[in-house]
Amino acid sequence: MSYLDQKLQQTVRLAYENVPAVKARFEAADLTPDDIQGVADLPKLPVLSKDKVVEMQQANPPFGGMLGVPVSEISHIFFSPGPIYEPAPEPDESAWDVALDALKRCGFEPGEIVLNSFSYHLVPAGFLFDGAFRRLGCIVMPGGTGQADLQLKMAVDLGATGYVGTPSFLMSLVKRAEEQGLIASGAFRIKKAIVSAEPFPPSMRQALAERGITVGNAYATADFGVLALNTGEGMIMQLLDEPIIEVVDPETGQPVGSGEAGEVVVTNFSRVYPLIRLGTGDMAVNMDPNPGQSKQTERGIVLVGRSGEAAKVRGMFVHPNQLRFAAAQVAGVKIVQGVVSRPGDKDHFTLRVETEGEVDETAVADNLKQIIPNICRVRVDEVEFVAAGTIQPDMPGMVDARDWQA
Repeated sequence: MSYLDQKLQQTVRLAYENVPAVKARFEAADLTPDDIQGVADLPKLPVLSKDKVVEMQQANPPFGGMLGVPVSEISHIFFSPGPIYEPAPEPDESAWDVALDALKRCGFEPGEIVLNSFSYHLVPAGFLFDGAFRRLGCIVMPGGTGQADLQLKMAVDLGATGYVGTPSFLMSLVKRAEEQGLIASGAFRIKKAIVSAEPFPPSMRQALAERGITVGNAYATADFGVLALNTGEGMIMQLLDEPIIEVVDPETGQPVGSGEAGEVVVTNFSRVYPLIRLGTGDMAVNMDPNPGQSKQTERGIVLVGRSGEAAKVRGMFVHPNQLRFAAAQVAGVKIVQGVVSRPGDKDHFTLRVETEGEVDETAVADNLKQIIPNICRVRVDEVEFVAAGTIQPDMPGMVDARDWQA
């Protein structure tokens, strides 16, 4: 039995005894704590969606019966869209250790001065990273959001060597520093960063690397803190030790195989706010080198977007971002849209394509049909070339045109 199995057993039993909403979920599923002996048993319990959390909190404010301690024991309360109210992790909870581990993996060391440009109000990002950096022994500059010129001045005057915040704001600071000659003169000293909350494209990583800045890209949520980290090239984010992370079929709640897309579902070990099989709404491709045998830290995920944007094709979820990534490998492709129909008793997957300039449509179609199954795990039945402007930016990337009533 792994240490995750042992911690899960303890958490489930404690939550069942102290958290009304947890006990109600188990009873509704005809389960008891004895039915969850380890991580492999978690699929017995249906996934809890964030929409359901909103309903629970509205029916039983403010926490929907999900709190495991008296409100008087909470230090902070944060807000997430929904609205969802969430207590901060307590000082002895593992969320802090996981965040601290992520900072160490990004090369941060005690004594560094770090500019924290995450928000310090309503949402927990600034608070969480502030606490983790202080535990590491760093000096934190609580910059918060906005006021780029002032934050740049602070970073230069105080000799900040590190940064935490969104990648776009870091890039904004770097460009301002470059325009003012602060990088050439050495006055701008930030050389390492950890970013989150936004896409971090390879082009931006390269631009920062060219200026001597190494960046760790963290996948974090308001509910759980840091879940996964990428410190190098590529899109795979390695899972951290805790909490328990599953990638599941959004319809069944069952784990998907390696290379398949599903929803990220997380279980923490909090006594204050135990979240067991909470669906994040994020879609990811499960990257497991040894399915069923790998330790969590050996697994990775590739984030592809939100679950509501995906459509299932022949039993496999396909997300628009997967399509876009695959199509970007083929020269001449400007934009794509997937359409799944069902003219008979089988799914038919059509890829609609806009191209740039003169292209060999036969070659482009052949390349797309070869590349997309490698990334999306589904066969393209038809490639349809459409006129420029047909696929508007506000159109869905995946269209489910099946008529299940026919």
